[in-house]
Amino acid sequence: MSGLLALLDDVAGIAKVAAASVDDVIGQAAKAGSKAAGAVIDDAAVTPKYVSGFSADRELPIIWRIAKGSLKNKLVFLLPIGLALSAFAPWAIPPLLMLGGSYLCFEGAEKVAHVMGWGHGHEDYEGKETEIEDPAHLEEQKAQGAIKTDFILSAEIMTIALAAIPESNFWMEAATLAAVAVMITVAVYGSVALIVKADDVGLAMAQRGGIGLIRALGRGIVKVMPGFMKTLTIVGTAAMLWVGGEIIVHGLAQMGWHGPEDVVYGIAKAVGGDAAAAVWGVKALLHGLFGLAWGFVLIPIGEKMITPIWRAVAPKAI
Repeated sequence: MSGLLALLDDVAGIAKVAAASVDDVIGQAAKAGSKAAGAVIDDAAVTPKYVSGFSADRELPIIWRIAKGSLKNKLVFLLPIGLALSAFAPWAIPPLLMLGGSYLCFEGAEKVAHVMGWGHGHEDYEGKETEIEDPAHLEEQKAQGAIKTDFILSAEIMTIALAAIPESNFWMEAATLAAVAVMITVAVYGSVALIVKADDVGLAMAQRGGIGLIRALGRGIVKVMPGFMKTLTIVGTAAMLWVGGEIIVHGLAQMGWHGPEDVVYGIAKAVGGDAAAAVWGVKALLHGLFGLAWGFVLIPIGEKMITPIWRAVAPKAI
């Protein structure tokens, strides 16, 4: 009996350690995932356009297909690459982060330039669809294009998350990064599914609601959704510029140039004083303005050099 009790005590101890490890993984994953807010919001804002033009019964299957491709991008390709970098080339993570941050700045600045009428953005290329008689082929093309775009955003998300994970053993980092991948994929594509189907739900409520309140609520949802989509696009663009600018400024400091980071912190502290929220807000604004300026610098490079090369190498991606 004493041996059995000792065994049960050992099992209980192991269970407590396992539970604590799971809690640590989830907690670290949540903190690491929050660092990638800009890319996550942009991912949720970009994806709905890939199901526009399809019948309502095909929207969720397409989103599910893209979500599976996104999870494969993160778990099969990006997670092993990230862990290998962390183990064998940690010095490469800041430059890669800055490269991803530059991409966010470029995308955000390009959207701002497009709205202001200063040239064209990727939306112009993506909007020029050739007429395809086979809906299945068009669906395949759209899904593959979304998965390719997701790979870029997922790479940025996973790199940011990897940099935010505290140093620990290999398996803890792997589990945390895998948790980040699953949590963010569920959050992004669950949100996309809700956004895409919201107008259909609102229309059904407006037409079939049993009471006036339900019908009124349905009509309100239908009216609100176009404005909500525009707001989501604006928020996504602002988040890209803010996160991209912060990545660049922090990366420069990690590589030895502390000037921009010191300037941002000095202004934020002078304006916000002892109010932490105000200091954070000023820093986010300054990082966003820096990201916008850096993005404007990158636009001619991207449009004149990188985009033509990318279109030549992978014409279906753009």
